[in-house]
Amino acid sequence: MSEEQLFTISSSPHVRAEDTIPKIMYTVFLALVPAALFAVYNFGLQAMIIILLCIASCMLFEWAFQKFAGMPVMAFDGSAAVTGLLLALNLPATIPWWMAVIGSFIAIVVGKQVYGGLGANIFNPALVARVFLLISWPVEMTAKLGFAPKPLLGSALDATTAATPLGAVKEMIQMKEPITSAVSQFNPTELFFGFHGGSMGEVSIIALLIGAAILFYKKYITWHIPVTYLATVAVFAAIFYFTDDKELPRHAPVWFHMLSGGLILGAFFMATDMVTSPITHKGMIIYGFGCGFLTIMIRAFGAYPEGASFAILLMNLTTPVIDMYIKPKKFGEVSSNA
Repeated sequence: MSEEQLFTISSSPHVRAEDTIPKIMYTVFLALVPAALFAVYNFGLQAMIIILLCIASCMLFEWAFQKFAGMPVMAFDGSAAVTGLLLALNLPATIPWWMAVIGSFIAIVVGKQVYGGLGANIFNPALVARVFLLISWPVEMTAKLGFAPKPLLGSALDATTAATPLGAVKEMIQMKEPITSAVSQFNPTELFFGFHGGSMGEVSIIALLIGAAILFYKKYITWHIPVTYLATVAVFAAIFYFTDDKELPRHAPVWFHMLSGGLILGAFFMATDMVTSPITHKGMIIYGFGCGFLTIMIRAFGAYPEGASFAILLMNLTTPVIDMYIKPKKFGEVSSNA
């Protein structure tokens, strides 16, 4: 018998795929482009500056940290660019440029690299930065969200200021006034297409759904998290709405919740983050339910008008626990009932 080795013995997995980290990340980046383009159209040149600044800053901070830490430099694999774009889309177009840079630092260094880099972070980096900026500079992050210049080449005289949908409702609640007048300022068509104030990437539902369709087509996300997330928000919003005080209503209708704020952006692009979400379908459903429940509870009873960012970050904490108890069945495992 020949001494030549006949078999190569190696550990699993043995299934190979064509997808790589850069390919996945740049596909996600492409899926966010429609929302980014609409942000530039709706909010003007300042939106483009903030978007480019966040992307460049995130890539620079990742390169610098990895370089000085003696780690392999992966700043151009697309993950930092996606984080930068997601961060920008979670910000108002009117924030000072230095806040965008600070947010990029928090996202990359605090939210990602200190845990060990891509694949080791427990929180969505872009949301870590958004919440940090919101808590640190609440006025800059919320006071001018309604500022919406006309298309890119429009003049400053075209600018208008109006309350964001969820902000208008929260304001009426704090004044102990019926929210009917606030809800009536907006209509489903306006909210769906995005011609209103808000964070840059959350306003146009149709642009976000186009991007989500790309991710579904590439099978980078499944229905389990986004559908469960949205369905949970819809169910609880309906319960609150139909059991509301008719004389002093404080709960918006279902369509208003579904088309307002960062719900769609969060459900399809941030709650589905491969690193910070559960690995099993059953776990994803539990995770999606938690995101939806926390989002609607914060919106309905919390101090902030929006709840998606806080909800997703809180559920990021539960992902290790969900994965611990909700495990896929081992191949070839014999049932205990057999």
